[in-house]
Amino acid sequence: MPVITPEITVSEYFRLTPIQKDALKKIGVITLRDLLYHFPTRYGDTAEAKNIETLNKGDTAVIFGRITNLKASKGFKTKMTMATATVEDETGKIQCVWFNQPYLAKMTPEGAMVRIEGKISQRRNKKETLDVTSGKLVKEETGVLYFSNPKIEVVDKLPIGVGDSLFGDDGEAHTLYPVYPESRGITSSWMYHAIQKLFKSGLIDNMIDVLPEHLLVKYHLPSLKTALIWMHTPLKREDALSARKRFSFEEIFIIQLGKQQARREYEKHPAFVIEPDDAHVREFIKRFPFTATEAQTRAIEMILSDMRREYAMSRLLEGDVGSGKTAVAASAAYAIITSRPPKVPRLAGSNPNPLAKGFVTAGQGNLQVAYMCPTEILATQHFESFIQYFSYMPIQIGLITGSGCRKFPSKINPKGWTDISRAQLLKWVESGDIHVLIGTHALIQKSVKFKNLGLAIIDEQHRFGTAQRAKLIRKDTIAPHLLSMTATPIPRTLALTMYGDLDLTLLDQSPVGRKQIITELVLPNGRDAVYEKMRTELQSGRQGYVICPRIDEPDPDKEQALNAKSVKEEAKRLQAKIFPEYEVGIMHSKMSPQEKDRVMGQFKRGEVTILCATSVVEVGVNVPNATVILIEGAERFGLSQLHQLRGRVMRSSHQAHCYVFTETTSEKSIARLKALQNTKNGFELAELDLMARGAGELSGMRQWGVSDIAMEALKNLKMVEAAREEAGRLIIEDITLSKYPELKKEVASKKIETHFE
Repeated sequence: MPVITPEITVSEYFRLTPIQKDALKKIGVITLRDLLYHFPTRYGDTAEAKNIETLNKGDTAVIFGRITNLKASKGFKTKMTMATATVEDETGKIQCVWFNQPYLAKMTPEGAMVRIEGKISQRRNKKETLDVTSGKLVKEETGVLYFSNPKIEVVDKLPIGVGDSLFGDDGEAHTLYPVYPESRGITSSWMYHAIQKLFKSGLIDNMIDVLPEHLLVKYHLPSLKTALIWMHTPLKREDALSARKRFSFEEIFIIQLGKQQARREYEKHPAFVIEPDDAHVREFIKRFPFTATEAQTRAIEMILSDMRREYAMSRLLEGDVGSGKTAVAASAAYAIITSRPPKVPRLAGSNPNPLAKGFVTAGQGNLQVAYMCPTEILATQHFESFIQYFSYMPIQIGLITGSGCRKFPSKINPKGWTDISRAQLLKWVESGDIHVLIGTHALIQKSVKFKNLGLAIIDEQHRFGTAQRAKLIRKDTIAPHLLSMTATPIPRTLALTMYGDLDLTLLDQSPVGRKQIITELVLPNGRDAVYEKMRTELQSGRQGYVICPRIDEPDPDKEQALNAKSVKEEAKRLQAKIFPEYEVGIMHSKMSPQEKDRVMGQFKRGEVTILCATSVVEVGVNVPNATVILIEGAERFGLSQLHQLRGRVMRSSHQAHCYVFTETTSEKSIARLKALQNTKNGFELAELDLMARGAGELSGMRQWGVSDIAMEALKNLKMVEAAREEAGRLIIEDITLSKYPELKKEVASKKIETHFE
């Protein structure tokens, strides 16, 4: 047996079958540390278990017993595959049935002790008996109880009341027992006993606690050893909650340290100090085709204030649907491109400015703006928007995407744009003749060189990584001001954590005169009535969207195929049977950029009346004449995503309608969709969506690079704010974390996990 350390692999320490090795790899358990940090999703309580004889139809119950008669079969009439078994305790027997899960019969050992949890159903049995008095056959109907699709866990011992204590080999009755995430080949029971073996080995006695002692004391957090024991073997629920609090704080704190480090490093670079003419900026804002909201005005003032500082701005503009982020970005761009390269300070503690000592003039020409977007559709749209904002000014705007390059204005048509070669566009960018360059990730390629980049605007911040941001810093170390934007309202706790290196500004107001969207939840029997409502909108000259969860029809040979409407088939049906008098177009992620541009052009010009699409149109697509949207299979989308989708028709002063179709009968899903119907604010919806998610459902948010336990912490604003404050204080004292080597290692590894590229 090797010397035991947290870095040893599980397969080195435990004897594992190939199936177990694959199962552990699938759930991310490679080392002994991974195993110790594979926390229970919940805790069962043996005190809540029932005896079989007390069960009634409709109960949701937990029982413990011995399982026998395991077998896989098919229904006589339905031919549905199923697994069946009998579970017995000292009070009786009951059957368990798992539909479409025949493999369960092979996974559970015959005669094993099990924990069964689920709903009690009743099957009607008809039989004939002979009445000895009359001599006639009498028909009788009896009810037989059974568990329908219950959860099953193999346990080693039965709890008190049925037999011995479940995990009580230490002589102490533990009514709480952990339930772990499982994978085929690794059970919750295996997890429990493997972790208990590690506890007895003394491994946790030598593990270093990365949290500084003063934080443990200040926030009443248990030590690492205590927290691990309480997570895996709690005597009471308060212990488990205290341990979860500690690990939640630890992970958020480590993420915050990395973010604060990145911010301080970025601020080490000198930046152009911008002194915009406030009167001129106000005149520019007055040119908007709408009256700026208070939120927009406030955001612009914050941005201009940031630009006056001697280090680069790092700000996130988080805007609700239709809140006018592009106009705010245009105002920031105006302040930059109307400024000549000003004096650049040499910041205290930074590398000497290579241009000169103290204050210097950094070259000739105006400053430039880079505006990066995640998709070609969005980049093209912003290119067109900026032309509208700046067409009265003598500036040049460029567009660079994988499909080609454009420049405004055209020599032939001063009011329009023209296609140009990539080489020519890059030459003008490097010479400073292009004032604003809009594009996709092509913007940060080595071949794109700016003369005086003063501002980088990043749309959809979560798709843009720290390493990519660093590529925008000039060779002479001058960093551009950074304005990140996201059109997806996210909970404040998530924003404070994942964007911990940015100052936050919220746009939570709609433009003046814009009407609240009318959202209706539609059950299957209401479909025809909705089509007629949509027809009324189309007859008045408006346009609409139909959103589907799939691109193609599901493969009928795949058992787990998503049974939902597809764009291709639904477009055909709408064109042929529902709206034959209108042109129906399609849009999805598998189309080429050229095809998407062509369809979007047709939709904007009104040549296509109905656009049948996937969620590819979720962000940024702007067609003011579209006032109605139908969303199929709405239960398959998150609340925030549904809010974004309905935002496609919240682009004008016309009354907008959103019809949310659902096939579900789940009370939980219906309640979520009713929240969408009753809530108009995206930020409020984002909070509701986070609060409604259970620990298991939070795994769907793993794109943020945080564990389920940290996602749970994001429901606690005070905890997140405390972690952010403590991280900021520690980084100011010791930016390299030289006094905390173990913490430094954790921060470095977490930075890799929580990238946004």
